[in-house]
Amino acid sequence: MGSSSSVYSALAKTVSRPPLPHTRDSTYFPGNNLDQDLADPLELLRECREVLRNRPAQLQRTLIQTGHGDSRQTIRVMQWNVLAQALGEGMDSFVQCPVDALNWAERKYLILEEILTYRPDILCLQEVDHYFDMFQPVLASLGYQGSFCPKPWSPCLDVENNNGPDGCALFFNHKRFQSLNTTHLRLSAMMLKTNQVAIITALRCRDTGRAFCVAVTHLKARSGWEVLRSTQGSDLLRNLRNVVQRIETEEKADADVPLIVCGDFNAEPSEDVYRNFATSSLGLDSAYKHLSTDGKTEPPYTTWKIRPSGESCHTLDYVWYSHRAFDVNAVLDFPTAEQIGPNRLPSYNYPSDHLSLVCDFSFKDPTPASQ
Repeated sequence: MGSSSSVYSALAKTVSRPPLPHTRDSTYFPGNNLDQDLADPLELLRECREVLRNRPAQLQRTLIQTGHGDSRQTIRVMQWNVLAQALGEGMDSFVQCPVDALNWAERKYLILEEILTYRPDILCLQEVDHYFDMFQPVLASLGYQGSFCPKPWSPCLDVENNNGPDGCALFFNHKRFQSLNTTHLRLSAMMLKTNQVAIITALRCRDTGRAFCVAVTHLKARSGWEVLRSTQGSDLLRNLRNVVQRIETEEKADADVPLIVCGDFNAEPSEDVYRNFATSSLGLDSAYKHLSTDGKTEPPYTTWKIRPSGESCHTLDYVWYSHRAFDVNAVLDFPTAEQIGPNRLPSYNYPSDHLSLVCDFSFKDPTPASQ
C-alpha cells in the first residue's frame, strides 16, 4: 500500500543511532543539551504521510474545549494502547482487518502519524513491543525522555519471529519537564506478583516549578478476571500513595503532589476497579467525562474490533487526574461508527484496536498539602 523509501530522509538520524541495550527495565536519559540533534516534528509528519499516501486518510478528530483552566500553560497527555505488533499479526484474530493493513513496515508510520498529529507533552503507551528499534530512537530525536517496563511473561514471546516482550512505556518532553524519580512496578494481587506492570514517573514542570506524578498501566484482560483487575488496581493505588508521599517529603512540598494516571484498565465503568479509582482518597476523576453532556458519563467506546467471537465495543481506557490540582482544558473526541467503518479497528487508516485519548491539562492554584 505504498513505498517507505522517502521517509528515510527525515528518519535517517534516528534509525542510525545505536539502539539501547535490551534490559528488562529501561529508562533513557538524554544529554544536558535539550536542543541537541532534534528532528523537526512537522517534517517527520510530512514524511509519514508521504509513506501512507496510498492508504485512506487519517481519522478526523477534534479537540473539544471545556472552557476550564488556563489554555496558555497546558500539558497535553496522550493515552494509547498501540497494539503490539506480534499480537496484531499473530494472536488477536481481527477477522475483518486485512493482513497487509498490519504490516509493520507501514503500520509504524500510522502510529507515528497519530503521535505527531497531536504532539503530546506526555505519552503513555501500552502493548509496546518495538520500544528499542522504533519508539525510543524516534521519540528521543524529538526531545522525549522515555522509560519502558516489559511484562515478565509477555504473550508476544509465544509468537514466531516476535520482537521481544510487550509492555508499558512512558515518554515526556524533556524540554518542559525534569525527571525526579521513576518507579517500575510489577502489580500484585493477593500477595502474588502478576504479569501486569506499571510505571510511575515524578516530574517537575520547568516553567512553573510544580511537581506532579504520571503513571501508566495495563491491567489484566478478558471477562472473568474482574476480581484480579480490582486487586491490581488497589495495588497500583497503594503504590501511587507511597510515591506521592515520598516526593512530597523529598520536595518539602507545601501542597499535595498531584497525579495523572493513564491506562488500558480492560474494565468498563461498572467494574470495581473503576469505582475504586473514582472514590480513592487520592482525589482522582476521569478526564473523558468532560465529553459527556452531564459531565458524569464515560464515552460509549474506546476500543472497537471484530474477532471470531463477534463484535466488541467497549470503554476500557482512561485518563485519571487529581481534580483538586488540575483543570481539564480540552479532550480529543472520538470518531463516529461511520468514520471508523464497518470493519472496525484496526484498519488501513488506524493502526490499533484502541483509540488514542488526548487531554489538555493546566495547573490550578496550589492548595495546602493534606495533613
